[in-house]
Amino acid sequence: MNDEFPLGSYVVDTRTGRLGQVMDTHAGYVQLRPPRGGIEWSCPPSAIRFPSEDEAEAQAGAVGGGRSRGGAEAGGNAGERGWSR
Repeated sequence: MNDEFPLGSYVVDTRTGRLGQVMDTHAGYVQLRPPRGGIEWSCPPSAIRFPSEDEAEAQAGAVGGGRSRGGAEAGGNAGERGWSR
């Protein structure tokens, strides 16, 4: 495992500018997944950097802000979790 980029950390693929979450390493490459899920891609460790503060803040809003509280995206209806609409 690459100690510089721990599992679960968010990084930027400098080749494309895409933000990804570190999922694994394989054959010398780091496996990245888009923050909201999707198909993983491989990136050489030399083409990875940690996101800037602005990129990290935007990521936090995109992941947390896009989900409703208790709606279908959250896996159930609002009543099951005690939230009302």
